[in-house]
Amino acid sequence: MIDFYTAATPNGHKISIALEELQLPYTMHVLSLSANEQKQDWFLAINPNGRIPAIVDRANDDFAVFESGAILIYLAEKAGRLLPADPKARSRALQWLMFQMGGVGPMMGQANVFFRYFPEKIQAAIDRYQGESRRLFRVLDGHLKDNEYLAGSEYSIADIANWAWVRTHKWSGVETEGLPHLQRWLAQVGERPAVKCGIELPPSRAIDEREQKGEELAAEVRKMLETGQSRD
Repeated sequence: MIDFYTAATPNGHKISIALEELQLPYTMHVLSLSANEQKQDWFLAINPNGRIPAIVDRANDDFAVFESGAILIYLAEKAGRLLPADPKARSRALQWLMFQMGGVGPMMGQANVFFRYFPEKIQAAIDRYQGESRRLFRVLDGHLKDNEYLAGSEYSIADIANWAWVRTHKWSGVETEGLPHLQRWLAQVGERPAVKCGIELPPSRAIDEREQKGEELAAEVRKMLETGQSRD
Protein backbone atom coordinates (compact mmCIF):
# COMPACT_ATOMS: atom_id res chain seq x y z
CA MET A 1 0.00 0.00 0.00
CA ILE A 2 1.18 3.50 -0.85
CA ASP A 3 0.37 6.57 1.21
CA PHE A 4 0.00 9.46 -1.22
CA TYR A 5 0.20 13.03 0.08
CA THR A 6 -1.19 15.58 -2.34
CA ALA A 7 -3.33 18.59 -3.19
CA ALA A 8 -5.20 19.71 -6.31
CA THR A 9 -2.23 21.04 -8.30
CA PRO A 10 -0.59 19.90 -11.56
CA ASN A 11 2.28 18.27 -9.66
CA GLY A 12 -0.15 16.42 -7.43
CA HIS A 13 -2.23 15.28 -10.39
CA LYS A 14 0.82 13.80 -12.09
CA ILE A 15 0.98 11.23 -9.32
CA SER A 16 -2.74 10.53 -9.01
CA ILE A 17 -2.86 9.90 -12.77
CA ALA A 18 0.14 7.57 -12.60
CA LEU A 19 -1.29 5.63 -9.66
CA GLU A 20 -4.57 5.18 -11.53
CA GLU A 21 -2.78 4.16 -14.74
CA LEU A 22 -0.62 1.64 -12.89
CA GLN A 23 -3.50 0.42 -10.70
CA LEU A 24 -1.30 0.44 -7.62
CA PRO A 25 -3.16 0.36 -4.29
CA TYR A 26 -2.90 3.64 -2.42
CA THR A 27 -4.45 5.80 0.25
CA MET A 28 -4.75 9.49 -0.57
CA HIS A 29 -4.08 12.14 2.06
CA VAL A 30 -5.08 15.64 0.96
CA LEU A 31 -3.03 18.39 2.59
CA SER A 32 -4.41 21.86 3.18
CA LEU A 33 -1.79 24.12 1.60
CA SER A 34 -3.56 27.29 2.75
CA ALA A 35 -3.29 25.99 6.34
CA ASN A 36 0.44 25.37 5.81
CA GLU A 37 0.02 21.67 6.57
CA GLN A 38 2.88 20.80 4.21
CA LYS A 39 5.28 22.65 6.54
CA GLN A 40 4.41 20.69 9.65
CA ASP A 41 7.10 18.54 11.23
CA TRP A 42 5.37 15.24 10.50
CA PHE A 43 5.30 16.01 6.78
CA LEU A 44 8.81 17.45 6.70
CA ALA A 45 9.97 14.04 7.93
CA ILE A 46 8.58 12.66 4.66
CA ASN A 47 9.59 15.55 2.40
CA PRO A 48 12.23 17.92 3.85
CA ASN A 49 11.32 20.45 1.13
CA GLY A 50 7.81 20.83 2.53
CA ARG A 51 5.92 20.52 -0.74
CA ILE A 52 3.48 18.11 -2.30
CA PRO A 53 3.40 15.51 -3.70
CA ALA A 54 5.13 12.82 -1.70
CA ILE A 55 4.58 9.13 -1.17
CA VAL A 56 5.45 6.52 1.42
CA ASP A 57 5.62 2.95 0.14
CA ARG A 58 4.47 0.86 3.09
CA ALA A 59 5.31 -2.34 1.19
CA ASN A 60 8.95 -1.26 0.86
CA ASP A 61 9.99 -0.57 4.45
CA ASP A 62 8.05 2.70 4.58
CA PHE A 63 10.27 4.17 1.87
CA ALA A 64 9.51 7.85 1.27
CA VAL A 65 9.86 9.56 -2.11
CA PHE A 66 9.44 13.26 -2.83
CA GLU A 67 9.71 15.39 -6.01
CA SER A 68 7.04 14.52 -8.58
CA GLY A 69 9.48 13.41 -11.27
CA ALA A 70 11.28 11.07 -8.89
CA ILE A 71 7.94 9.67 -7.72
CA LEU A 72 6.87 8.98 -11.31
CA ILE A 73 10.09 7.09 -12.01
CA TYR A 74 9.79 5.13 -8.77
CA LEU A 75 6.19 4.11 -9.45
CA ALA A 76 6.89 3.17 -13.08
CA GLU A 77 9.83 1.01 -12.06
CA LYS A 78 7.84 -0.57 -9.24
CA ALA A 79 5.03 -1.54 -11.59
CA GLY A 80 7.16 -2.25 -14.65
CA ARG A 81 5.02 0.02 -16.82
CA LEU A 82 4.93 3.57 -18.24
CA LEU A 83 8.71 3.64 -18.69
CA PRO A 84 10.16 1.76 -21.69
CA ALA A 85 12.59 -1.07 -21.07
CA ASP A 86 14.65 -0.36 -24.17
CA PRO A 87 17.55 1.90 -23.09
CA LYS A 88 17.10 4.41 -25.92
CA ALA A 89 13.32 4.61 -25.51
CA ARG A 90 13.74 4.90 -21.74
CA SER A 91 16.18 7.76 -22.24
CA ARG A 92 13.72 9.55 -24.53
CA ALA A 93 10.99 9.29 -21.91
CA LEU A 94 13.31 10.61 -19.20
CA GLN A 95 14.47 13.46 -21.43
CA TRP A 96 10.89 14.66 -21.90
CA LEU A 97 10.18 14.16 -18.21
CA MET A 98 13.13 16.44 -17.41
CA PHE A 99 11.87 18.88 -20.05
CA GLN A 100 8.73 19.26 -17.98
CA MET A 101 10.49 19.36 -14.63
CA GLY A 102 13.03 21.97 -15.70
CA GLY A 103 10.99 23.93 -18.23
CA VAL A 104 7.23 23.59 -18.61
CA GLY A 105 6.43 23.42 -14.90
CA PRO A 106 8.68 26.27 -13.70
CA MET A 107 7.79 28.59 -16.58
CA MET A 108 4.05 28.03 -16.31
CA GLY A 109 4.29 28.30 -12.54
CA GLN A 110 5.95 31.71 -12.82
CA ALA A 111 3.40 32.76 -15.43
CA ASN A 112 0.71 31.88 -12.91
CA VAL A 113 2.37 33.99 -10.23
CA PHE A 114 2.77 37.13 -12.32
CA PHE A 115 -0.36 36.78 -14.46
CA ARG A 116 -2.78 35.61 -11.78
CA TYR A 117 -1.49 36.10 -8.27
CA PHE A 118 0.64 39.21 -7.86
CA PRO A 119 -1.51 42.25 -7.02
CA GLU A 120 0.85 44.42 -9.09
CA LYS A 121 0.88 43.55 -12.79
CA ILE A 122 4.50 43.57 -13.95
CA GLN A 123 4.02 43.30 -17.70
CA ALA A 124 7.66 42.51 -18.49
CA ALA A 125 7.54 39.51 -16.15
CA ILE A 126 4.18 38.36 -17.52
CA ASP A 127 5.46 38.58 -21.09
CA ARG A 128 8.66 36.78 -20.17
CA TYR A 129 7.03 33.72 -18.60
CA GLN A 130 4.06 33.48 -20.93
CA GLY A 131 6.41 33.82 -23.89
CA GLU A 132 8.75 31.13 -22.63
CA SER A 133 5.81 28.82 -21.88
CA ARG A 134 4.52 29.34 -25.42
CA ARG A 135 8.01 28.59 -26.80
CA LEU A 136 8.07 25.32 -24.89
CA PHE A 137 4.62 24.51 -26.27
CA ARG A 138 6.04 25.00 -29.77
CA VAL A 139 8.84 22.56 -28.94
CA LEU A 140 6.26 19.98 -27.84
CA ASP A 141 4.16 20.62 -30.94
CA GLY A 142 7.13 20.16 -33.24
CA HIS A 143 8.07 16.87 -31.60
CA LEU A 144 4.52 15.56 -31.58
CA LYS A 145 4.20 16.22 -35.30
CA ASP A 146 6.09 12.96 -35.93
CA ASN A 147 5.39 11.13 -32.66
CA GLU A 148 2.15 9.89 -31.18
CA TYR A 149 3.51 10.35 -27.66
CA LEU A 150 6.54 12.12 -26.27
CA ALA A 151 8.75 9.03 -26.11
CA GLY A 152 7.54 7.84 -29.52
CA SER A 153 4.73 5.35 -29.98
CA GLU A 154 4.55 4.40 -26.29
CA TYR A 155 2.60 6.38 -23.68
CA SER A 156 4.79 7.05 -20.65
CA ILE A 157 5.33 9.06 -17.50
CA ALA A 158 6.70 11.83 -19.76
CA ASP A 159 3.21 12.31 -21.21
CA ILE A 160 1.63 12.31 -17.76
CA ALA A 161 4.02 14.94 -16.41
CA ASN A 162 3.75 17.32 -19.34
CA TRP A 163 0.00 16.85 -19.83
CA ALA A 164 -0.82 17.65 -16.20
CA TRP A 165 0.72 21.09 -16.68
CA VAL A 166 -0.12 21.90 -20.30
CA ARG A 167 -3.82 21.20 -19.72
CA THR A 168 -3.89 24.25 -17.42
CA HIS A 169 -2.56 26.61 -20.10
CA LYS A 170 -5.54 28.97 -19.92
CA TRP A 171 -4.87 29.66 -16.26
CA SER A 172 -1.33 30.69 -17.22
CA GLY A 173 -2.65 32.89 -20.02
CA VAL A 174 -0.95 30.83 -22.71
CA GLU A 175 -2.88 29.70 -25.78
CA THR A 176 -2.48 26.55 -27.87
CA GLU A 177 -3.92 27.97 -31.10
CA GLY A 178 -1.74 27.21 -34.10
CA LEU A 179 -0.27 24.13 -32.40
CA PRO A 180 -2.37 21.31 -33.88
CA HIS A 181 -0.13 18.44 -32.82
CA LEU A 182 -0.06 19.63 -29.22
CA GLN A 183 -3.85 20.00 -29.29
CA ARG A 184 -4.24 16.48 -30.69
CA TRP A 185 -2.03 15.07 -27.94
CA LEU A 186 -3.84 17.04 -25.23
CA ALA A 187 -7.18 15.62 -26.34
CA GLN A 188 -5.85 12.08 -26.82
CA VAL A 189 -4.23 11.83 -23.40
CA GLY A 190 -7.22 13.52 -21.78
CA GLU A 191 -9.54 10.78 -23.02
CA ARG A 192 -7.73 8.04 -21.09
CA PRO A 193 -9.97 6.73 -18.26
CA ALA A 194 -7.15 6.81 -15.71
CA VAL A 195 -6.35 10.41 -16.65
CA LYS A 196 -9.97 11.47 -16.28
CA CYS A 197 -10.04 9.84 -12.86
CA GLY A 198 -6.63 11.10 -11.78
CA ILE A 199 -7.35 14.80 -12.29
CA GLU A 200 -10.25 14.50 -9.87
CA LEU A 201 -8.10 13.02 -7.10
CA PRO A 202 -8.33 15.28 -5.26
CA PRO A 203 -11.04 17.22 -7.08
CA SER A 204 -9.72 20.26 -8.90
CA ARG A 205 -11.67 23.26 -10.03
CA ALA A 206 -12.48 22.87 -13.70
CA ILE A 207 -10.67 25.19 -16.08
CA ASP A 208 -13.88 27.10 -16.86
CA GLU A 209 -14.69 27.39 -13.17
CA ARG A 210 -11.19 28.69 -12.51
CA GLU A 211 -11.82 31.42 -15.03
CA GLN A 212 -15.14 32.32 -13.41
CA LYS A 213 -13.76 32.30 -9.86
CA GLY A 214 -10.29 33.48 -10.76
CA GLU A 215 -10.05 36.34 -8.26
CA GLU A 216 -11.18 34.12 -5.40
CA LEU A 217 -8.47 31.55 -6.12
CA ALA A 218 -5.89 34.24 -6.87
CA ALA A 219 -6.56 35.89 -3.51
CA GLU A 220 -6.11 32.56 -1.73
CA VAL A 221 -2.78 31.86 -3.44
CA ARG A 222 -1.63 35.48 -3.02
CA LYS A 223 -2.07 35.10 0.73
CA MET A 224 0.01 31.93 0.67
CA LEU A 225 2.78 33.68 -1.28
CA GLU A 226 2.81 36.58 1.14
CA THR A 227 3.30 34.22 4.09
CA GLY A 228 6.09 32.31 2.36
CA GLN A 229 4.03 29.23 1.59
CA SER A 230 3.96 27.28 -1.66
CA ARG A 231 1.22 25.50 -3.52
CA ASP A 232 3.33 22.47 -4.39
